[in-house]
Amino acid sequence: MKKRVVITGMGAITPVGNSVSIFWKNLVNGISGLNFVTGFDDVDLPVRIVAQVKDFEPMKYGLDRGDVRKWDLFCQYGMAAAYQAMNDSGLKSGENIQADRLGVYVGSGIGGMDIFVKETTKLLQEGPKRISPLFVPTLIANMASGNIAIKHQAEGPCLPVVTACATGTHAIGEAYRAISYGMADAIIAGGTEAAVQPIAIGGFANSKALTNAQHLEEACTPFDARRSGFTMAEGAGIVILEEYEHAIKRGAHIYAEVVGYGNTCDAHHYTAPRADAIPASRAIKLALQEASYSENDLLYINAHGTSTPLNDKTETKAIKLALGEDLAYKALISSTKSMTGHMLGAAGAVEVIACAMALKDGVVPPTINYQVPDPECDLNYVPNVAVEQPISLAISNSLGFGGHNACVALRRCNYE
Repeated sequence: MKKRVVITGMGAITPVGNSVSIFWKNLVNGISGLNFVTGFDDVDLPVRIVAQVKDFEPMKYGLDRGDVRKWDLFCQYGMAAAYQAMNDSGLKSGENIQADRLGVYVGSGIGGMDIFVKETTKLLQEGPKRISPLFVPTLIANMASGNIAIKHQAEGPCLPVVTACATGTHAIGEAYRAISYGMADAIIAGGTEAAVQPIAIGGFANSKALTNAQHLEEACTPFDARRSGFTMAEGAGIVILEEYEHAIKRGAHIYAEVVGYGNTCDAHHYTAPRADAIPASRAIKLALQEASYSENDLLYINAHGTSTPLNDKTETKAIKLALGEDLAYKALISSTKSMTGHMLGAAGAVEVIACAMALKDGVVPPTINYQVPDPECDLNYVPNVAVEQPISLAISNSLGFGGHNACVALRRCNYE
């Protein structure tokens, strides 16, 4: 018999706030985290609007000077969000959970971009003998999971997921599966990213994936007819998933229950979504079927909603295929990327956090900057202002380069 899985802790480092409470307050109030890029004034960048983390002080979150000196920023963001989430959950390895029953599933879409740039510069300017011996360990995307496991003495299953923009959602979904089948009692799960670097901005811009907008309020406009591309962002989102009976036994606070997960692949193109949206719709269907979705549910969908011309119309089609048109038009849909920008491998995790908070508070965050409707995107995207609604089910969609599709479903916990 499958075990129930609940969320008992959450942590967030984002462009709109470095805690879950501030992140959520700003989402509900429609506050944008977009900014003109800082730190690269000497580079003639083709795109200058991004969404960077502000006022990050790593030593507030359990990191020491050695950690800050040694580890890439993506790793620091993940460790900081995990520190918040573990403190929030009250779990302590060796005290109220066995070390070998605590796991870590934290991924990154890209990994150590900052250290890659710094060490490549050394190679070109000073030669290979000047490259840090820690270059490879600080570069590789699994090091966030490794360091989080070390910090929290998590000796259970450890699976760093890399599925581009679907990374955070897949990590949470796979952690849910692992706990539901008895492989762990709790897993630290989510995603982290710190790729706002000239080389990444240039690569994405030259592939025509990034917005060409010159004004902040026009840069990230999901589902709007004016949309021109996504806005690069950074940060981390971590949730503590815990087996229900284990959480109840120790008196844990429960934010929501994970009740479904879908994982499919387009098998079509390395960046473009499949035009018929069938695999993406199937990921949604799988999650909804497992969650026992019915027409009596008031559904909230935190959309992938990247503000690219192809994604938003394809995702709209996927939602219609998965739900049927009648129920699709009744669903409440928003893209919180309109405020956070696209956090790549961390996006899905912070959006699962937004779903949990929407269920908890009965509030659906808006899609800001929505002005000009697109006939191909004709659902209810909760434009510009949050709405109070007693939603009963929330799902988070993520679609990643490589054709990776993921969907996680949450409900309020039904205590039994």
